Amino acid sequence: MRRARVSWAGHGDLAASCAAIAPLALVYGVALAWTRQTTAVDVANRSLWTACGHDARAYLAIYLGLALGYLLWLARAGQRRAVSLPVVAPLVAESALYALSLVTVAALLSRTSLGLGAAAVVAALGAGVYEELWFRLGALAGGAALLRHLGVRPVAALSIATVASTIGFAVAHHLAGEPWAAGPLVFRAIAGLGFAAICWRRSLAHAVYAHALYDLWVALVVR
Repeated sequence: MRRARVSWAGHGDLAASCAAIAPLALVYGVALAWTRQTTAVDVANRSLWTACGHDARAYLAIYLGLALGYLLWLARAGQRRAVSLPVVAPLVAESALYALSLVTVAALLSRTSLGLGAAAVVAALGAGVYEELWFRLGALAGGAALLRHLGVRPVAALSIATVASTIGFAVAHHLAGEPWAAGPLVFRAIAGLGFAAICWRRSLAHAVYAHALYDLWVALVVR
């Protein structure tokens, strides 16, 4: 992933990140038509699925249109390299290391694990994309940018946005229906801090792939 100067979204190149994560979002969207399973914060796909009357053919037709639009955007924005193997392969490999490290640290510090089962695989892909868009790009980067605009010093703005987005990330899972328990709450708070650091210091794409791989590891391995 090409490095860029620090912007409101952190150190990474936001346009390149959007290009790099789009294939993951499209794979998840197509898989949704098969599994009918979405992540809690995926309002867009859930609304589209409902608008299509739960008709997989209509839903997939729209996704083909989105895929075509995405390819046209790549060509016009000069971001085709962001989805090339030399860029994506090391990005995913680096993100896998982050994911494994976060699962291990979170499990050790919280003394808990979240065995979610193989049925959560598709939802893990969606969570990687949409939870990072909400909590890291929106709440963390957007929140820090808003606070700086209001006159808060940069370090304080980033610190406040990091804490707020991390707490929101951890609590949102329980507000979505999971039973309240200290172990899982701490587990996700630690993971949220890790994703925040990855997003700000590396890029949104690194955070998205690390989150997706993290959730896959939790769903398939951690017990």
